[in-house]
Amino acid sequence: MEIAILLFDRLTALDAVGPYEVLSRVPGVEVRFAAREPGPVRTDNRSPLTLMADVALEAVPRPDILLVPGGPGEAAVRRDPAVLDWVRSAHATSRWTTSVCTGSLILGAAGILRGLRATGYWYWLEALREFGAEPTSERVVRQGKVITAAGVSSGIDMALGLVQLEWGDDLARAIQLSIEYDPQPPLDAGSPAKAPPHVVEIVRGAIARVKR
Repeated sequence: MEIAILLFDRLTALDAVGPYEVLSRVPGVEVRFAAREPGPVRTDNRSPLTLMADVALEAVPRPDILLVPGGPGEAAVRRDPAVLDWVRSAHATSRWTTSVCTGSLILGAAGILRGLRATGYWYWLEALREFGAEPTSERVVRQGKVITAAGVSSGIDMALGLVQLEWGDDLARAIQLSIEYDPQPPLDAGSPAKAPPHVVEIVRGAIARVKR
């Protein structure tokens, strides 16, 4: 089984690397990092991490699983007809089409979410309506073969759920144990509904200052 993870400049690292850490542990799968051109891409951090795209998009025209991460760079991807065409084409034959964070906006721009419930990063959630989707704050949403995950860390949950759907409970449990994914955060502020209002405003302000 072939898994294609889309890479682009100014993506959020964990959106891609979290699901990769899960899916790469499935026996017999081949995970390909694909971009418009092979080579390095930089994440959105102040001290950027470099990820390597090992193939161009045209080298993986029919992945079994398509995974689209998010990050500030997704705005440029949504304006790139070549990438959107590839996403649409890959989705046409994929077994599963998935996104993490604002990657759902890319799926939306490609016309994949019209009429579907979908999730994404909480700050940009309402923007999904522009693409005919029904936004929901659920952490992971499955609509047929389309699975969208909320922000950043939720990609791990999505990937484990995908393993469960495709390969069964035992392998999903084994991978969860192998990465010791047993979240016990020191604070309960992982969503706008839980974080104190002044903390939500701090994050809103920081996001508003990010150029897209």
